[in-house]
Amino acid sequence: MADKATAGAAGAFDLPFAEQIGFFRRKLNLPTEAWDDIRKAAHDRAFVVAGAMKADLLQDLREAVAKAIAAGTTLETFRKDFRQIVAKHGWTGWTGEGSKAGEAWRTKVIYETNLRTSYAAGRWAQLTDADMVKNRPFWRYVHNDSVLHPRPLHKRWGDMRLTLPHDHLFWQTHFPPNGWGCRCRVTAVTGPKDGDATEPPAGWRAIDPKTGAPMGIDKGWAYAPGANAATPLADLVGQKLLNLDAPIGAAMWEQLAPALAMERRLAWYDTVDAWRASGPVGARRHHVVGALQPSVLDWLRTERQIEPASAEIAVQDNLVLGPKERRHQERSRDGLTDAEWRRLPELLDAPEQVLFHERTGHLLFVLPAGEDAAQKIAVEFDYRIGKKTDARELNMIVSAYRQAMRDIDGEVKGGVWVPVE
Repeated sequence: MADKATAGAAGAFDLPFAEQIGFFRRKLNLPTEAWDDIRKAAHDRAFVVAGAMKADLLQDLREAVAKAIAAGTTLETFRKDFRQIVAKHGWTGWTGEGSKAGEAWRTKVIYETNLRTSYAAGRWAQLTDADMVKNRPFWRYVHNDSVLHPRPLHKRWGDMRLTLPHDHLFWQTHFPPNGWGCRCRVTAVTGPKDGDATEPPAGWRAIDPKTGAPMGIDKGWAYAPGANAATPLADLVGQKLLNLDAPIGAAMWEQLAPALAMERRLAWYDTVDAWRASGPVGARRHHVVGALQPSVLDWLRTERQIEPASAEIAVQDNLVLGPKERRHQERSRDGLTDAEWRRLPELLDAPEQVLFHERTGHLLFVLPAGEDAAQKIAVEFDYRIGKKTDARELNMIVSAYRQAMRDIDGEVKGGVWVPVE
């Protein structure tokens, strides 16, 4: 297996390898305004360049980075590509624009961050290979001594020859790179030798209040690149590794929707199949299937002084499998078909109407039900429902059914539902 870290600082990226290239290819383009719009492990599935909001601009930047990774091109070559892309798309307002020093800094950050994290992710894939784990189950932290201004803690971990089992919790937050420009690495060994430290130094979990990360780790770098490469980006969103606090989360979800559409759909298909195969279980399971639009959150806040704790819309397995759904299915006129359940995330992204219930405070999304304009799918949810295992409450769907449009209109005219949009 290739280990291009041994090539030295100058040629650190001259020898691309399959795992590194594969990791980068699996990323989805994600428009973002700021570098910390996504957090930690979400970088395993998302390619971002802060401020690059247009899809074609982001794709061209991605291709330039992909060329740098696959062909081992130099930073100067990437800078030429960057200038051409900026001119082609008329991109202005990017951080660093306006000076040679600013451009040099920005291009170096984009180039080195992507190459170092993709390298680290490729190494993670190599190091966690079953044969590698069997033959070399320990990992050693290696500090790059060629760094002009080494971070004291990084140097300490290298000097003490910190050698830990591959599944030690330390690696979940301290697998390098551990910050901007960090050149540390990990190597697999059969076991610790005399003089190797076999426990992390005391206080390694302590959080630096300035960064929100363990001491010695830069803000946003307390994760193991590649460890979540196989996790759908939709799952990372659901785990709140992105900034999904309402109302920021609602706006972020709108940006995510195009990139996530296929992954969300496939992940939901798999979830429905798994729920139906296993049947009801003791502990209720839930799946994030959408999010409230920013305009809906604005209306709730200004018109009803309601501020949901999050933007996510989730559904529990008991709704899909439970007695309420069986009753709907038995009364075939208002039960959702399996195909309609599977289309739920797609439908929630574009509701025809959003209504508010004056008595219960529930929201109702009115969705299309095929070609029959007289019939609609009504999805009702409550923003006050959550699970005890969640850090916060979710907008949980409480009912989903078919309803005649005339009946919905009648309830609106009767004041039962108030139009939100």
